[in-house]
This record gives sequence, structure tokens and C-alpha cells, in this order.
Amino acid sequence: MSVMLKRRAVVSAGLAAMSLAVVGGGPAFAQAARLRLLWWGSQERADRTNKAIAAYKKAKPDLDIAGEFAGWSDYWPRLATQVAGRNAPDLIQMDYRYIFEYARRGALAPLDEYVGKALKIEDFGTPNIDSGRVDGKLYGINLGVNSSSVFFDAAAWEKAGVKAPSAGQSWEEFAKNAAEFGKNKPKPGYYATADASGVEPSFENWLRQQNKALFSEDGGLGYDAKDAGDWFTMWADMRKAGACVPADIQALDQLNIESNALTTGKAATAFAHSNQFVGYQAVNKAKLSITSYPKVSKDSPSGHYLKPSMLMSVAKGSAGMEAAAEFINFLVAVPEGVDILGVERGVPASESMRNQLSPKLNDVSKAMVDYIAEVTPGVGPLPPSPPPGAGEFAFVLKRTSEEVAFGRMTPEEGGKRLVTEAETVIKRK
Repeated sequence: MSVMLKRRAVVSAGLAAMSLAVVGGGPAFAQAARLRLLWWGSQERADRTNKAIAAYKKAKPDLDIAGEFAGWSDYWPRLATQVAGRNAPDLIQMDYRYIFEYARRGALAPLDEYVGKALKIEDFGTPNIDSGRVDGKLYGINLGVNSSSVFFDAAAWEKAGVKAPSAGQSWEEFAKNAAEFGKNKPKPGYYATADASGVEPSFENWLRQQNKALFSEDGGLGYDAKDAGDWFTMWADMRKAGACVPADIQALDQLNIESNALTTGKAATAFAHSNQFVGYQAVNKAKLSITSYPKVSKDSPSGHYLKPSMLMSVAKGSAGMEAAAEFINFLVAVPEGVDILGVERGVPASESMRNQLSPKLNDVSKAMVDYIAEVTPGVGPLPPSPPPGAGEFAFVLKRTSEEVAFGRMTPEEGGKRLVTEAETVIKRK
């Protein structure tokens, strides 16, 4: 069994066992004087989070918060296993794709009763508060706002004598320029861009530019095999033209900052969430720039939308509900906590926190905030709530894209496979 299939089996088994664990008396938690916090992310995020925990403990010396983190690919099997084993952390960093599934399986605690009390989030605005709701109840607190984006080394593009990615550029122009970059590459084994054919936000953005979606309102697929085949074809053409990294390099990307081809020095461009700009710059020596996605045509929608970069949830049955809510409030609504986290998890949802934080930001963080302001006028609505199993789609896409990249199937066959496999992991509402 492949690593990806094993991973999928672990997550599926964990989620299947999750409901039983909750029904069987609730997870086993430490006393309220000790909270466990689990998050995914880079070392930059870990450093900021641990610093926030240390600062909070000065005000709450009797409360111990034990932090632990993992990379994105390892995080979800780990969380599913912990929840199924009734050993869930009190505080859980949650993703928009997964929160519906965890909430509906009874693994998360509703937080509505704490709003206006321990949680001072009234100035988040309705959309940012509602981004953490599932079936009308609040299960997650927005840690920051972000959108899909393109990061690039402008100096490398300039050295190649080619126009760098820019707002309003078409995918056709981007591909042409990237191929030209490949002919004039600044150094051997270096390419214009990472291969984003297996990156879920990239595929979603491209679909939205054509008024399609990953998932429909009723929980089905919002695209067909031809759409997916066309997506794989576009990247296959770039691969053949030497515009993006070859399959063996892209396969090393584990969907995190450290293993992306931009960070490993194999590409001048990466596709990522805007809040990751801080983390990418922290581990890249070259100065990075940020811009919006290429568009399928000049008149197409941008494909962008504003989403919660991540949310903070509390596990159902936690012995420290009040303490957990107060710590979340420190992270999102208290200047000290907000200043420590900065914008690494996204632009603060709170208007007052944005206003007090903005003058303190360095150039990297300001660039990210400016980017959100730049794309906001053209963003579309938040996608429909994803169906159960949607969290696994990212790994199905990555695996299928690699099969195409290595030549084990044609782009058209990859499109059909993506539809077939996606339908096996999601369940309609």
C-alpha cells in the first residue's frame, strides 16, 4: 500500500471511530489547569505560537498550556487518531475543509455561549464569525483572513529577462513567460515555477474563474472529468516546455513551506495561501513578492475569495472550556497576543486588532496585508460548505497529479481518475 493510501486509511479509520469515541463517554482530557494545543504549520508558526503561550502564562501562571505541532500532511492522521482514542487536545487548530466533518461527528464543542463574554469577537463582522459556524452553531474562531496567492523571486525573473507574474496576467501569458524563463534560467536545475497541478487551492481558483467549483451546494463535485483533464493538460504542457519543475522534483513537495520547490531553490515561483508569505520569507534568502493568480481570460472572475486561514476549536468534553475560550480570545482580540502572532496566520478578523497591529508590521507582513486589500474588491463568495470527506480531496489531487506528471497516465485519464477517486472520498449532504 502506498504512503498516500496508508495516510488515507488512517484518516478514514480515525474519523469513523471518532463518533464512537464521543458517544462512548467523551474524550479523556487533562484537568482544566492544563490545556493541550495542537496546530499544523512551519517553524515560524511554532515559534510565534510558543511565544504567545509563554506570554499568556505570565498573566495566568496557574494555567499550563502544552503545545505540539505537525506538518499539514501528518496533522490530520494524528488528530483523527487522537480523537478516536479519546485523547484529543483541548485546543485544535481547524481548517475550513475539516471543521464541518469534525463538528457534525460531535468531536467539537459549540462556543456560542462564550461570545460577548470570554470571546470578545463582536467586531469580527458577521462573515468572519460565520466562517466558523456549522449548521448554525459556532465551532471555530477565525484566526485570520487569507486568500490564494502567488509568491515569486522577482530578481530571478529579472535575471532571466522575463516578465514576472503580475495581477491581471493570463495563464497563457504566465506559461509563455515561464517557458522563456526555462530557456534563460539563471542557474542549472532551476525553473520558473513549482508545478501547481496537485495544489487544491490552485485547482479551485482556476475552476472558480470559469464559474465552477470543487464542490456543489448539494455536496457533489462542481467540475467534471474534462475540466480536470484540461487542468492537467495545462500543466503537462508547461512541464514539457521546461516552464515548471519536473515530476521528480515536485514529488518531494509535502504540501508545506519547507519542501516547496521555491524554498528548496528549484523554482522562482510558488502557489500558496497569502498568510504563508511570512513563513516563506522567513526561510527564503531571496526577497519574495506576492501577487494574485493568473486568469483564464481578461474578463474572467479572479477566482479569489476571502477565507479563514484557519480556525481555533475546542474539543467536546474538554475539562477546560472556559480557559480554552479565554486563551483563544487572547490570540484574536487582545493586542499582546495579536501582536505576537502578527499576520502569519492571516490578517486579523477584528477591525480594532487590524488597526492597532498595522503600524507595527514589518515590510513582509505589510506586503501580505496590502495584498488582501488589493484582491478584496474582486473576490467572489465563500464556497459552499464542503461535504464530509472533502478534507481528503487535497491528497487525492496530489496523488493523481503525480501519476500524470510521471507519465503513468495521460492528462485525460488523470481527469477521469480524479473524478472517480474524489467521488469515493466525499459523501453528499
